[in-house]
Amino acid sequence: MRRMEKRLEKVKRILKEQGLDALLISKAENRHYVSGFRGSAGMLLITEEKALLITDFRYLEQGKLQAPCFTIVDFAGSIFAKIEELLSELKIGKLGFEASNISYHQYQELVEQRPGIKLIPLENSLEKLRMVKSPEELNLIRKAAEIADTAFSKVLEYIKVGVTEQDVALELEYQMKKSGAEKVSFDSIVASGPRSSIPHAAPTNRVLAAGDFLKMDFGAIYEGYCSDMTRTVVLGEPTDKQKEVYQTVLSAQLAALEGLRPGKTGREVDTVAREIIIAKGYGQYFGHGLGHSLGLAIHESPRLSQHDDTVLEPGMVLTVEPGIYLPGWGGVRIEDLVVVTSTGIENLTKSPKELINLS
Repeated sequence: MRRMEKRLEKVKRILKEQGLDALLISKAENRHYVSGFRGSAGMLLITEEKALLITDFRYLEQGKLQAPCFTIVDFAGSIFAKIEELLSELKIGKLGFEASNISYHQYQELVEQRPGIKLIPLENSLEKLRMVKSPEELNLIRKAAEIADTAFSKVLEYIKVGVTEQDVALELEYQMKKSGAEKVSFDSIVASGPRSSIPHAAPTNRVLAAGDFLKMDFGAIYEGYCSDMTRTVVLGEPTDKQKEVYQTVLSAQLAALEGLRPGKTGREVDTVAREIIIAKGYGQYFGHGLGHSLGLAIHESPRLSQHDDTVLEPGMVLTVEPGIYLPGWGGVRIEDLVVVTSTGIENLTKSPKELINLS
């Protein structure tokens, strides 16, 4: 309860800083973060004096249980008609809203429901509140990472020549749920042989063959919080080229993990890994950023990227996932999930990273 009260206080500071009468929160992750409500429908309307959760009949009981700091407001029909009624009752003139989560149609509905209101788009103000995780949040992410590690150890016993990528993806999901995941963080990426060069390949009915790389990128959700990890294994003895590409990616990842600490920027950490891959002649085959934050959503800020100069702070959670993807040949990605500490990092991903060959 006190934790949610503190978060509500932070939101009310945004009201003051931006001169708003009220703030409308529609994005699911922000709604969950600020109120504790995990239902799939509803919005928050927050003023200096009021904290309202507007939802429908399906979630009234759930809202009372999960959002004790909020007054639950029922609606039937259009939620925007109810919001207009509340805005009128509360005499709201300037309303902040999440521009990245409101469609043009919804924006028009807000304007039409209450002509004359001044709508102020927020620029990631709420997302910034979520960048540094609390100890309670970190414990949930640790558990989600532990579930994914357990699933990986189990799926290694299942993988063999003759099973399909889809078989492996289903086994990963089964093992994560069996270990306590409420669901997967995202659709698992499972790609074998030449298809492993596709960074975000969806699993198919391709049958695993001897000599294949098998890339698996997956994660679990535990009490709303995500994990994310990637491992690449080989079926049988690796070739010299497979060893070289794998070792290049591993060296880049280990160097980035060593250099990741508070005070560094996302760009600086990305550069550490990228320069190693470039030096080996594979720079053009590493086309994505080194990593991203996560929490209630699988992709959050900050990012380890050439386009992010955010200074890293203790409590931030980041993936570190360099890769090399050679079209028509295959690819390797190795991904760990880490927490920035006062002196460096805590690595939440415990699965081995040496190249595993499965016979």
